[in-house]
Amino acid sequence: MLDAEDLLATFTPPQPYTMEAAAGAPRSSGVHAVLDRGTVVYVGYTGNLRNRLRQHLTGSRDSSVLHEQVGHLLDKLGHEASAAEIADWLGQREVRWQETDNPEGTKETLVLALKPRFNRQVPKPRH
Repeated sequence: MLDAEDLLATFTPPQPYTMEAAAGAPRSSGVHAVLDRGTVVYVGYTGNLRNRLRQHLTGSRDSSVLHEQVGHLLDKLGHEASAAEIADWLGQREVRWQETDNPEGTKETLVLALKPRFNRQVPKPRH
């Protein structure tokens, strides 16, 4: 059975998940993985890695499943975690990515194999 390191062997080396890291990502399609102490906690795919990595850091809960899931993790009774708190939490994690012509298939393979905690889809509240 393949472990995370085998599955991510063709990805970039891990680096802190900051705006600087996002700025260094290519503007091409690919898959990104967010790691917490070496464990993959989220896998996403996109047509533009640089923009998507920035969006996770600066976006809203509506624009990013990762942003939403980290927000739920950080929310406390009577306090909803702010975008800055979510970005700070992500900045203490690592990110890796891989350019690929089949980002959706690559993501699916990784999610099925690694079962990252933030890839659960939570139903959106109905208004």
